[in-house]
Amino acid sequence: MTVRIIENAHVATVSGDEYPGGHIVVDGDRITAVGAGPAPAAASAGDAGDVERIDGTGCLATPGLVNSHHHLYQWASQGLATGSTLFEWLTALYKPWSKMDAEVVAGAATAGLGWLAKSGCTTSTDHHYLFPKGRGDLFAAEIEAAAELGLRFHPCRGSMDRGRSKGGLPPDEAVEDLDTILAETAAAIDRYHDPSPGSMLRVAVAPCSPFSVTRDLLVTSAELARDKGVRLHTHLAETLDEEEHTRRQFGMTPAEYMDSIGWLGPDVWLAHCVHLHDTDVKRLAETRTGTAHCPSSNARLGSGIARVSHLLEAGAAVGMGVDGPASAELVPLAGEIRQAIYMQRARYGPGALTARQALEIATLGGARCLGREDEIGSLEPGKLADIALWRVDGFHAAVDDPVVAFAFGQTPPLRRLLVGGRTVVQDDTLVTVPQDEAGRRGAAAHRRLMKLAEEVL
Repeated sequence: MTVRIIENAHVATVSGDEYPGGHIVVDGDRITAVGAGPAPAAASAGDAGDVERIDGTGCLATPGLVNSHHHLYQWASQGLATGSTLFEWLTALYKPWSKMDAEVVAGAATAGLGWLAKSGCTTSTDHHYLFPKGRGDLFAAEIEAAAELGLRFHPCRGSMDRGRSKGGLPPDEAVEDLDTILAETAAAIDRYHDPSPGSMLRVAVAPCSPFSVTRDLLVTSAELARDKGVRLHTHLAETLDEEEHTRRQFGMTPAEYMDSIGWLGPDVWLAHCVHLHDTDVKRLAETRTGTAHCPSSNARLGSGIARVSHLLEAGAAVGMGVDGPASAELVPLAGEIRQAIYMQRARYGPGALTARQALEIATLGGARCLGREDEIGSLEPGKLADIALWRVDGFHAAVDDPVVAFAFGQTPPLRRLLVGGRTVVQDDTLVTVPQDEAGRRGAAAHRRLMKLAEEVL
């Protein structure tokens, strides 16, 4: 196995100390040493060809970023319904989405994951909840794309069973029946979920949202996930429209409704959570339920600003998410760190969120949401070698604090991105899949979906 030694970098471990001019030693897929000054001499033992030295001068080393909420297929539908609220946007896009096929998903996932890697992401979730009949194996398509790119992947087998005829938002042709959903979800877990240490692939169960699924689906999905030992995920409290819908249908807030059916707990993380009441914030913390914060998407759709500062104060786990590219066009995951800081401060004042708190949300916070804080999210001996090395020299060097330069400014170039010790990005260029090719696949997916959509538009 190759030993890689990063030296002379400012090392932000996230879990503890920072080391200006520090080192990180990687042996195979694990970190074996982190500390101040040069690496121990023993780290260089062995054949010269088995040791790679990476000069981190002028660089900030952070844990690889964790994207805790995404919809990769939406890469193919960017730039549409740009002046719409969430419900208007969904109504406009459900029909073209209902025509997507495995070819569309494969191209969109390649481009979307490649873009995430270029913004420092080493682990990404994906919430895929539309499965049009006769369109190929969409879940397999995105899993294959993640494997080709070399990212750690947590795909969520999503679902919708509550179309308009049952009082839901999606058209009836975009939903599945309950028995099909449960059977297909169980099959996906059995086929793909790898619970072993260092796993590159884990599956979660993820009904879409309270306004697009039935109570039966939520309850039986939770039973299935807990029987299989996998995590649960869904959207929650994203808009005031959703709260009005849930109060009208169930007489409760979205969070109260999910709590009433056993959907809060340490094996659950929820996307958005923009419109929470004080009792909701307290309850999420008490139950150790995670939240995926998606600031740019919430702003793009005019949904509001999540109460991230209050969730953190209460002790709740909070991760960062880009959300779908169709509601956060070309947003880099690293850029969400700055967006989160600025939006919390715009609402709650300049002390609301620090650079290091935001970096922790995007790393260790996301790892907590996925139940992997023992393996990823910080730079510590024994953890997986998921490492981002950012260039904070050049223009960024005018800021003395490298973490502030990284978090407050434009996303700096990536010197190197390692996933399990393997190089995925080098000198700001994707290397596992040719970067230009990844972009072309995404553009082709868009053109294909728009052509398929002509059948229904």
